[in-house]
Amino acid sequence: MIQVVPILRVTDVDASLAWWQQLGFVHDFTHRYGGGTTHRFMGIRRDGADIFLSENPADDVGPALIFVWVPDVDEVAHRFGATVEQHPWARDFEVSDPDGHHVRVGTKEIGQSA
Repeated sequence: MIQVVPILRVTDVDASLAWWQQLGFVHDFTHRYGGGTTHRFMGIRRDGADIFLSENPADDVGPALIFVWVPDVDEVAHRFGATVEQHPWARDFEVSDPDGHHVRVGTKEIGQSA
């Protein structure tokens, strides 16, 4: 199995975790760099998908672009006050997390493939 895990440079992993929880992600682990420095590295997970959130300034700065599949795009869009658009690949919308990373959220229509 090959898995790709994006690492997003964030300013506050707690604020980022709260934001990503709206998309169904949960806390997996937290690591502190250098034996207790203030920079944290957090893993979050949803349905086998992982994202790493890093406060370490040495990690790449964004913004990044991520696409997240969800079962019901309308329900998630409502949480963000977003408008869903129809595309050939999915119905989706785009929002930005607290650090400016772009997150597209979508649901495949019946008969579509990823």
